[in-house]
Amino acid sequence: MHLIPCSALLVGGEILDLLTSTGPVAKFVLLVLLAFSLISWAIILTKWSLLRRARVQSGRFLRAFRKAQRLQDIATVADQFRPSPLVGVFEGGFQEYKRQLAGPAASLRSLTAVQRGMQIGASEEITRLERNVPWLAITAAVTPFIGLFGTVWGIIDAFHGLGTAGGATLRAVAPGISEALITTAAGLAAAIPAVIAYNLIGNSIRQFAARGDDFTLEVLNAIESIQPQAAAEARR
Repeated sequence: MHLIPCSALLVGGEILDLLTSTGPVAKFVLLVLLAFSLISWAIILTKWSLLRRARVQSGRFLRAFRKAQRLQDIATVADQFRPSPLVGVFEGGFQEYKRQLAGPAASLRSLTAVQRGMQIGASEEITRLERNVPWLAITAAVTPFIGLFGTVWGIIDAFHGLGTAGGATLRAVAPGISEALITTAAGLAAAIPAVIAYNLIGNSIRQFAARGDDFTLEVLNAIESIQPQAAAEARR
């Protein structure tokens, strides 16, 4: 029962020995990869939490919108659902809607202007959700090459040492190559989570974008249905 913990400790000790015995260039490469990985994981965890809250609040906001009798009722409680990008879409159109009803004619003059307002709001919300996400793509694309650079440099250094020592045996070159290959492993360890998260987060953002388009049409339908009543209330 104690074989697994002991073997795990042995492997961990060997990896630690490899890390401490690497040259200065390899250590610098590993530090750069560690920085990329930490930043990427911070973005992944932050975006995961943000998208989860946005998904939950979007469902609640939609239910509240469909139950409301007036747009003003939704505008009053919209801040309660703020993490949802649908709130920004609604507010973009509602501001234009109020501006038109506040005019001399007290009527909705252009439904297209309301639609454009909601499209602007949707664009701003998607931009907010996409903030810092490109860093994951950069990490996925760059870190394998940074790790490969460390590996190539380590192999060059190992063979250079063999040349000066004069003993070209596998036993002599194996430690240097194993130390060099650890940077490639570190590069892949930083890149793989980043590329998986980038695709999953991007897919979730695209779903929010499509949901915002559908919600825009739903708001326009609601405005068309309540337009006569709203105009009558504005004249009083």
